[in-house]
Amino acid sequence: MTSPPTATYRLQLHPGFPFRAAADAVPHLAGLGVSHLHLSPVLEAVPGSQHGYDVTDPTRVREELGGEQGLRALARTAGRHGLELVVDIVPNHMAMSPRHNPALWEVLRDGPASPHARWFDIDWEAQRGQVLLPVLGGPLGQEAEHLEPDGDVLRYYDHTFPLREGTAALPLPQLLDAQWYRPVWWRLARTELNYRRFFSISELIGVRVEDPEVFEATHAKILELLREGVIDGLRVDHPDGLADPEGYLRRLHDATGGRWTVVEKILSDGEPLPASWPVAGTTGYDALRHVDGVFTDPVGFGRLLARYRRFAAPQTDRGGDWDATVRRAAYKVLTHELAAEVDRLTRVADRLCATSPEPALRDRAPWALRTALQELLVRLRVYRPYGTADAAAVVTEEAAAEARCAFAVPEEAGAVDVVRDLVLGRYGDGPAHVEFRTRFAQTASALRAKSVEDTAFYRYVPLLSATEVGGNPGDPAVSPERFHAYCARVQRDWPSTGTVVSTHDTKRSADVRAALHVLTECPERWADVLAEVTHSGEGVPDAQLAWAAWQTVFGLGAVEDAEERVRGALLKHVREAGLYTSWTEQEAPYEEAVARFVAAGPCGVPGEGVAAEFRGSVEAHVSANVLGMALVQLMMPGVPDVYQGAEREFRALVDPDNRRGVRFGEGGGVKEGVTRGALRLRARRADVFGAAGSYEPLAADGPGAAHCLAFARSGEVVVAVTRLSLRLAEAGGWRGTRLVLPAGRWVDVLEGGRVFGGDTPVASLFEGLPVALLERVGD
Repeated sequence: MTSPPTATYRLQLHPGFPFRAAADAVPHLAGLGVSHLHLSPVLEAVPGSQHGYDVTDPTRVREELGGEQGLRALARTAGRHGLELVVDIVPNHMAMSPRHNPALWEVLRDGPASPHARWFDIDWEAQRGQVLLPVLGGPLGQEAEHLEPDGDVLRYYDHTFPLREGTAALPLPQLLDAQWYRPVWWRLARTELNYRRFFSISELIGVRVEDPEVFEATHAKILELLREGVIDGLRVDHPDGLADPEGYLRRLHDATGGRWTVVEKILSDGEPLPASWPVAGTTGYDALRHVDGVFTDPVGFGRLLARYRRFAAPQTDRGGDWDATVRRAAYKVLTHELAAEVDRLTRVADRLCATSPEPALRDRAPWALRTALQELLVRLRVYRPYGTADAAAVVTEEAAAEARCAFAVPEEAGAVDVVRDLVLGRYGDGPAHVEFRTRFAQTASALRAKSVEDTAFYRYVPLLSATEVGGNPGDPAVSPERFHAYCARVQRDWPSTGTVVSTHDTKRSADVRAALHVLTECPERWADVLAEVTHSGEGVPDAQLAWAAWQTVFGLGAVEDAEERVRGALLKHVREAGLYTSWTEQEAPYEEAVARFVAAGPCGVPGEGVAAEFRGSVEAHVSANVLGMALVQLMMPGVPDVYQGAEREFRALVDPDNRRGVRFGEGGGVKEGVTRGALRLRARRADVFGAAGSYEPLAADGPGAAHCLAFARSGEVVVAVTRLSLRLAEAGGWRGTRLVLPAGRWVDVLEGGRVFGGDTPVASLFEGLPVALLERVGD
């Protein structure tokens, strides 16, 4: 096993930023102090893809990025500067694009007899043995004239499908019936689809990597690159979608020889990573939640929530209650986006009950099983259970009791107990039982992602900075004591886990969230500002949107192309929320009203003036949060990942805004100085931050003690940052608050020449910057 990275730097590769461009950035990134470049997926993907998660051929490195030769050249360039590569891999799914995906093309041509049929998670028993392809713009009767046989292929606009041998000359109706697939109206995907997707994205088809042969075929190229030293570690995308995450990770661990691997596992608040997983840890969203939370004022958030409820009461999804918002979003997702997945799970349960020798499972109507499944799924508070032991803590008796209330007849409510007992493995481990538990877990993870991340986060918006993956918008604040306890657990259990504060998936970059955290320190002032700018109500589509829009503009601050960027983010916001418009049922008048509101309100001349004036009044406190969050993430236990451009002040909204190109090597100001100082110290003192090191909380003493977050690493490095600085200023400042440093002489890493020791006034630590990074240099 190679040594874990000291720090990684995430690069988003795409045709406009290929391997060659990444190589050009290497000198700058090596100078920052990272040990590894962290690359987005590098395998062949849909042409033009801006992210690479839509893999089409796992056996080849993507030609649009420079191909395998380009990747190897990047590795050599990185190696000359002391850097290695970590690569993002996508085991759960591939692109549902037959003309670009050779394995899928073969399956659609030859059907279940194809050697590649075992690759894809297709229910061949459904839809008369055909794979449903939701690609038509309307019902078949309206679109038939655009389906054109052409030699051995079938064309539909820019779609191309293979024709089954010997069918090309058939009339169109018979030709379609003779294929192993069936092109249908795209809306049928919601209820009729018979292949597993990535969440509800029909363009991505599930891959059965639980099959050893499929694992070997789809991982051969990545494993070859690992063996030959081209890459050094892995980031595993979306393990929750897999049939058997632990089994997959064990096979991957064995195949890689134990290389450093982290998984994009989203842990709910308080949920531990399964200890049996042979990985270094997560990609770091649990760390993000704790870093955000410790810079959030709990009392102020409560007041902000109260103001939000009064301001946007009619549009706050029935009063602005987080748990209720999630529950309603889950029902909506199950009956709309994931209806096909629930149908398949219901069929598995019905078949299992009908053929079971257990009397308790017999005589269960499919509708009752479906209702029981829905009622239990919406009550899960984590993404999925792992095995029957974990399921007991996830699918609780309390949840079952609530689920039974959905039934009017007590005997029908027994379906809840049947489903729960099946999930808990109380009726055996036959193939049908395992399939049911697997499908339940996979559906649960898709539901949690769609209902929380992609719906509730856009409906419940008292504090936008709390609506991040893995976050808890209903209770976002984290006390210093809780933060220290989390860090101590990480150092003990997962010392090489990943940590992040900005990623390609964050809805707002860390620096935007840092500004929004300040609103919890001045909720009344914020509400007064909103009352001033929206008092007339003219041009405001709805109050919930207005609240979110003004927070967006405040968090983003003065940037280029603000109106275009804010308009794009808010259009995505209202479509994801699904209250007045959506991706599939777009309401043009409402969306046009949103665009007009953005132009005339938050991004209009009067609006910009108000927002700029208010932000200017708290800018020093925004800066304190920006630097504090950056330093804490870089110095806390785990391996920090720096997102591209985030070594400098980085203000970005939801994708695609957060994937905009960055310019490397330009001066980055104070934040880059802090980042560079921290990363170089980590690289130079790897012993201090590694698995053999330690984490020790440090407590300040005095009237401002609660505003100084401090900790030591292995007795050799001290980190101290200012938190809730606006509240601190309103209370009169540090006023004699002191921090007792561990024994020794301590030199300031960020502001050279300053030396401290012993009982130190906190005001002197933060004389130049609101953060301090000290290294022990002697007794």
